[in-house]
Amino acid sequence: MVATTIPPMRALCRYLLRPQAPVYPRCHHLVRSKRHSSAPAGARLNNTVEYDTTPILHHTSRTALQNPELPEDVRKGQTKRINLYTAINEALRHALQTDERTLVFGEDVQFGGVFRCTMNLATDFGTERVFNTPLSEQGLVGFAIGAASEGMRPVAEIQFADYVYPAFDQIVNEAAKYRYRSGSSGVNCGGLVIRMPSGGVGHGALYHSQSPEALFTHTPGLRVVIPRSPTQAKGLLLSSIRSNDPIIFMEPKILYRAAVEQVPVAPYYLPLDKAEVLKAGKDVTIISYGTPLYTCSAAIKAAEKDFGCSVELIDLRTIFPWDRATVLDSVKKTGRAIVVHESMMNAGVGAEVAATIQEKAFLRLEAPVKRVTGWATHTGLQYEKFIIPDVTRVYDAIRQTLDY
Repeated sequence: MVATTIPPMRALCRYLLRPQAPVYPRCHHLVRSKRHSSAPAGARLNNTVEYDTTPILHHTSRTALQNPELPEDVRKGQTKRINLYTAINEALRHALQTDERTLVFGEDVQFGGVFRCTMNLATDFGTERVFNTPLSEQGLVGFAIGAASEGMRPVAEIQFADYVYPAFDQIVNEAAKYRYRSGSSGVNCGGLVIRMPSGGVGHGALYHSQSPEALFTHTPGLRVVIPRSPTQAKGLLLSSIRSNDPIIFMEPKILYRAAVEQVPVAPYYLPLDKAEVLKAGKDVTIISYGTPLYTCSAAIKAAEKDFGCSVELIDLRTIFPWDRATVLDSVKKTGRAIVVHESMMNAGVGAEVAATIQEKAFLRLEAPVKRVTGWATHTGLQYEKFIIPDVTRVYDAIRQTLDY
C-alpha cells in the first residue's frame, strides 16, 4: 500500500491563490451554472473592476506628480508604472539602503515571499539583514519587538493576515504596551513594522481571506495602516518604517498585481495621521479604505449618472488612530454618510466611524449613517463573492441614503 500524505496548510498557499480549475471535471457544468454576485454577461453594476481606467489610480505622470503631499523635489521628478507589490519592494529597498538598522524577515522572505514583495532583497543586502524565520508568528514578532527595543528598525512579515493570531499576544501585550510600561526610561519598540497581506482574493476561503484590522484598532499604542494603491503603499510604508510607533501594515493582497499606476521614482513619505479626500461631493460622503475603494468608485459613477447626485469619497488610509476631523468636516457638509469595508459589520471599523459621526455631527445629518460591510460569517470557498460588498450593495446604499 502506498502511503498518502496531506500537504500542510502553508504549502497550499500558492495553490489556493491561483485561478482554479474545477476540482471535479465531470461537474464542470455545475460550475458554469452557478449564480455569482459579480456579474453575468450584460450586468450593469457588478462588472470586473477596470483597473486601467479607474480614477483611484494615477494613469499618467502628470496626475501622479500633482499630489500636494509629495515634497517639491519629488513633484519635479520622474515616475514609472509599477504594481503594488513592486512598490512595497521599492520601499523596503530604500529603507535597507539608507538605514543600516533596517531588518526584513519572515517566513520565506529570503526567497521573495508568497507574493514576491521581498524579491532580490536578500541577494542585494545579505542574509544578515533579510532572512527567513521559523514557521512561528509568535516567535518572529517577539524577535521583532526585541530588535526594535534595541534600536533596530525591524520589518516583520506575517505570510497572511489569517496567520497573525498566534502573534496576537506579542502584538497587544508587548509591542503596544512597551512604551507605556517603561515609564521615564525612554525604552520602547518604536520603529517596529509588522506587514501582512489581508482581505479577499476571490478564492482564499477560510484561511486566506480574512480582514482582521478591527481587532488591532482596539489597542492603544499601535497604528494600523492600509494602503489602496502602489503610490500609497510606497509612501505609507516608508513613513511607517520611519515612525516611532509600532505599525500594523496591512496590504490588500488582491491589489498586489491588479493595481498598477505611475509612481514617483524618488523616495517620499506620506502622512500616517491624515485621511485623503479622493473625490469631492456635496450630497453623500462615503468613507472606506483599501480594496473597497474601487468598488465605491464604480458605484459612485453609476449613482451620480442615475440619481444626479454628487458623492464625496474618503480614504481613511490609517484606520487607527483615524482622521476624525476630515471625516466630520465632510459629513457636516453633505449631511449623509456611508461606511464601506470588507470585514464584517459587527464591531468593525465602520461601527466606530458611524458612532463618532452620530456623536459629533448628529444635528447635521439628513439620514442615518449606513454601513456596507462583509457579512458576519466565515468565508466559504464558493461564497466569497457573496460575502464581500459589491458595487450593487454600495449603489443601493447611496440610493437609500438619498431617499431617506
